[in-house]
Amino acid sequence: MHRIAVVLAAIVGFVVLSISASPAWARDAENAVIFDEAARVVRHNFYDRHLRGKDWDAIVARHRPQYLAATTNEARSAAINDMLAELDASHMIYATAEDPAYYQLVDIFRFGLRRDLSKYFPNGISYPGIGIFTREIDGKTFVTGVLAGSAAAKADLKTGDEILTVDGAPFEPVSSFRDKVGSTVTMSIRRVRGGPVSVVEVRPEHIEPGKAFRTAMQESARLIEANGKRIGYIHVWSYAGQDYQDILEEELSSGKLKDADALIWDLRDGWGGARPQFLDIFNARAPDLTFTARSGKTSYAGFKWRKPAAVLINGGTRSGKEVLAYGFKKYGYGELIGTRTAGALLAGRGFLLSDGSFLMVAVNDVAVDSERLEGVGVAPTIEVPLEIPYSAGADPQLDKAVEVLGEGTRG
Repeated sequence: MHRIAVVLAAIVGFVVLSISASPAWARDAENAVIFDEAARVVRHNFYDRHLRGKDWDAIVARHRPQYLAATTNEARSAAINDMLAELDASHMIYATAEDPAYYQLVDIFRFGLRRDLSKYFPNGISYPGIGIFTREIDGKTFVTGVLAGSAAAKADLKTGDEILTVDGAPFEPVSSFRDKVGSTVTMSIRRVRGGPVSVVEVRPEHIEPGKAFRTAMQESARLIEANGKRIGYIHVWSYAGQDYQDILEEELSSGKLKDADALIWDLRDGWGGARPQFLDIFNARAPDLTFTARSGKTSYAGFKWRKPAAVLINGGTRSGKEVLAYGFKKYGYGELIGTRTAGALLAGRGFLLSDGSFLMVAVNDVAVDSERLEGVGVAPTIEVPLEIPYSAGADPQLDKAVEVLGEGTRG
């Protein structure tokens, strides 16, 4: 009996040892679940079944060790995005809850994700932030865009500001503001190259992406006086839905831009999603309808803008916005001012992985008037560069558009 007990103890001990000290390959398999899931989703959904002639198995194997060696969410995200980048295709993005793009893209693709949204966003899609876009340039973090009406705009943060710290700690686009909504946060910035450090106080807020983009669009609408002309301006940060086009039509027909003599349509940065028919607003050969109610209030159907217009574009003008820029240029509606667009014109689909992280995969190739813009983009008719670092909010692309429309000249 004693001998049997010893044998049983040895067996139990072996099982316990095997569970607590599983071989490295088993631990690696557990740790790489999300990486492998992302790789499978790409394989089964990428628009080119041959994955552009790439050896996907080899690509996955090459980047898996990078993922396994990562010790932070940021490093793990980088490993997956590095893997996706090997396909050299747009609309291939992996994002986690530490990135504002995660919430913005989940909101854009929410109808296709509705089955899983309540699980990961029981209180709706939002994140703590101040309403800025940022980019790493030469190892430093710069503000590349400020949403009109946002906490950042109220604090007078400007495009080109270098962000040094938030409450004395390194800047993180989401976690720097987590648990600080409604409180005052102190940001250290540098506005001038080699200049002094300035302190800016800002109050983070819960940002609901779609609502924030719509509000910023409405708040951006304004008239700019130039040579006795009233130049209307409006910035469309996201075009993922008819509601953005409705805002444009409302501002032009009866809102802040109704008395404008010309229009600057700013399609720089943000997200795409625009539909080709949104360009119909500039088709002067089609009729529009005006409805006048008993109260005297007017409304419009098929509103048309029949005055001069110009479009602002840059390397952040992507996807559906590029379709609009392409058509605006090809059909002679006005000048494209700025720099070449992103050349990111594939159709993407969003996926929530099993841990709630987000993966966008290019699921369709796209051609515009039989022309493929992916990897090519749309060139401006008037090229005007804009250097972001330490630009202190200066906008030579906007200035050029005002000049062109104000003078009524070309080039």
